[in-house]
Amino acid sequence: MTERFFCDSPMPRYGLARVLSKLGICSRSQAQALVRAGRVKVNDRVVVDPETPADAVRDRIVVDGEEIAARKKIYLALNKPRGYVTTASDEHDRQTVYDLLKNSAATPLGVWLAPVGRLDKASEGLLLFSNDSVWAARLTDPASHLDKTYHVQIDALADAQLLARLREGIVDAGETLALKSVRELRRGEKNSWLEIVLDEGRNRQIRRVLAAFGISVLRLVRVAIGPIALGTLAKGEWRELSVEELRLIR
Repeated sequence: MTERFFCDSPMPRYGLARVLSKLGICSRSQAQALVRAGRVKVNDRVVVDPETPADAVRDRIVVDGEEIAARKKIYLALNKPRGYVTTASDEHDRQTVYDLLKNSAATPLGVWLAPVGRLDKASEGLLLFSNDSVWAARLTDPASHLDKTYHVQIDALADAQLLARLREGIVDAGETLALKSVRELRRGEKNSWLEIVLDEGRNRQIRRVLAAFGISVLRLVRVAIGPIALGTLAKGEWRELSVEELRLIR
């Protein structure tokens, strides 16, 4: 069984709904509904305003009569298949990544986990989850310049000129979009697989860069986030991160 890594640093004072989410009770929107329904007490007083300041360490928080304590920190890696959206619920009734974690918004570990970053519906591969919001914020902070590695199948044959132009990057909608590195992995008769590394995360960054050169993405698979690799994890399956992976990514 994989060991779990815990973070015991105290949580700062936030709005009550945010505190419940950070404690791993449920999502922020679900917490707001709980509070507004009068199902939450703070220090023996019913609170109905989700923005009421609360302290997860010093305040006694009770939900439906059960006192809530800070949950152990959990870190998961999921191999997201194509066609799933990275959200807890979807207004168009599409399949979400939480369907893969079972029991909708609760994992088999019984703790609410939030995705660390995103993959769009058409993208596949490594997606991290955690109830450690401080850790997640560090990983998604653009200032961290954490490498993310993708294997991308394109509808063209890559040559040296194309690879050089891709490395130069583009300006799209006022944003400078650059690839940290790009190389060809293999090719077929009409398409190539590229390995692309990003150290920043802009919306649909790889697709936008390739589209600027008239190239469409056939498949896009994230295979690594920093030292955490997708490896042999099967599509739709998840695993806990090891202590060594957490040490390396820190």
